[in-house]
Amino acid sequence: MGCVRPWGGGSSSIWYRQIRDFRKHFNVLLLDLRGHGESQGPLQTWEATTYTFKEVCQEIVEVLDHLGVEQAHFVGISLGTILIRNLGEIDPGRVRSMILGGAITRLSFRSRFLVAMGNMSKRFIPYMWLYQLFAWIIMPKKRHQQSRLLFVNEAKKLAQKEFLRWFRLTYEINPLLKFFEEKELPVPTVPDGEEDHLFLPRCGTWSAATSTARFRCLRIQGM
Repeated sequence: MGCVRPWGGGSSSIWYRQIRDFRKHFNVLLLDLRGHGESQGPLQTWEATTYTFKEVCQEIVEVLDHLGVEQAHFVGISLGTILIRNLGEIDPGRVRSMILGGAITRLSFRSRFLVAMGNMSKRFIPYMWLYQLFAWIIMPKKRHQQSRLLFVNEAKKLAQKEFLRWFRLTYEINPLLKFFEEKELPVPTVPDGEEDHLFLPRCGTWSAATSTARFRCLRIQGM
């Protein structure tokens, strides 16, 4: 099982609550993307001034090749779901199944507004201000406090220059999502939590129109 996290929201450490259960059934590989977690530091320097989804997915393939992993079940969150979906296009034989949490299938008006606001202000507003604002918009409730803190604290480890490189990927999202709508891949599963007010409605609509998708709304216990 390969776990791909969202950019900017931290390292592979965000999976700490799920790892114990995952390991009961799978060999688990946690992937840190460029500039995140174990893929950052003085020895990691990225020559590219811009990143592309294709380049990032190719690096995931290179890691799998290095470890001798021929096939895997992939789990992704948020932007990680786009990477996994794109990986299925680049190397379809590698993807045994996809679990897409908080799947980005189409940007809502609120999502497009956040992206546009970020693009307009990213050059002159400290990126941590944007992260803190986004954290409150995405996770506004009192019970989201722990998730907000994790999101913001992990984002502090991402340098401003690295943030700008990743944020430029937002220009690729809409064309890629339109392509995904026109082409299906075998058996993607799309779980989502009922607290996800940004992407939940779109996930349900997309799954209903996609013959190979199964949609689950994961309800929070004890709330």
